[in-house]
Amino acid sequence: MNKIQGIYAASITVFNQDLSLNAKKTISHADFLIDNGCHGVVLLGSTGQSQLISISEKIKLISSIPQSKNFDKFIIGTGSNSLGDTINLMKISISLNLNHFLIMPPAYYNYTDKNVIKYFSKIIESVSDCKIILYNFEKLSGYKFSLNCVEELKNRFPDQIIGIKDSTYNIYDKYKKNDLSIFVGSEEKLLSGLKVGCSGAITATCNVTSKIARKVFDDYHLNITQTLNEKLCKVRKVFNQFNLISGLHSFMSQKDPIFKNVLPIIDLLSESEEKKLFEELKKLEFNMSY
Repeated sequence: MNKIQGIYAASITVFNQDLSLNAKKTISHADFLIDNGCHGVVLLGSTGQSQLISISEKIKLISSIPQSKNFDKFIIGTGSNSLGDTINLMKISISLNLNHFLIMPPAYYNYTDKNVIKYFSKIIESVSDCKIILYNFEKLSGYKFSLNCVEELKNRFPDQIIGIKDSTYNIYDKYKKNDLSIFVGSEEKLLSGLKVGCSGAITATCNVTSKIARKVFDDYHLNITQTLNEKLCKVRKVFNQFNLISGLHSFMSQKDPIFKNVLPIIDLLSESEEKKLFEELKKLEFNMSY
């Protein structure tokens, strides 16, 4: 990968009935997404329930990625508050020639830009051969990247800091330099983001919207009149009414029951929520071919 752009799914993780991680099915699903529109996928991100997965199972999954025909299109989410675990997972990934990472600062604790710069400095000092996409999502981490922080990190580590996923939306339309790949975190922002210079999107619902999200992306770059952006945004709005992980697994379990398996403290949608989800998607004539 050079400067990356396009449609990336924050891919889900597949679990067996005993809640052990099914690496083969997880990679197979990621390959399906890439074959059906995504430029690539992020594994072990927030949508992939990464904070709930043991280190040993993360290593198992990362070690399975080289079996994929789309090996060079994977980005690894570290999904850990532990600096040591983050660095160790990155070192294992790099030993397998996987060096692109999506990293969110730790959750729970209060901290400042200064602390964030120190955190990423420690990572890069230990794992210099990495390409990092900063994950800006205040709702999950409690921290919001400032424009100054992003610029400082890019200035200090021009080769390692290559992008930002902005799910808080305080950066994507304000960072004006052309030295970062900037991704929005929702299909609702995809087209407007592209218009202000963003590189694409990394989103949870691209687990089911990959084909139409890719068409919106391609049509923009080909200067073709948009025909699917409104539908894409409406589908995202339907899923936004629910916990995204629960909604995706409930939706996809209609095609394959294995997707019913989620880790506590996540759950599937209730019967009434699932009914509402399918009714509203049916009104949009939306269905995912799997």
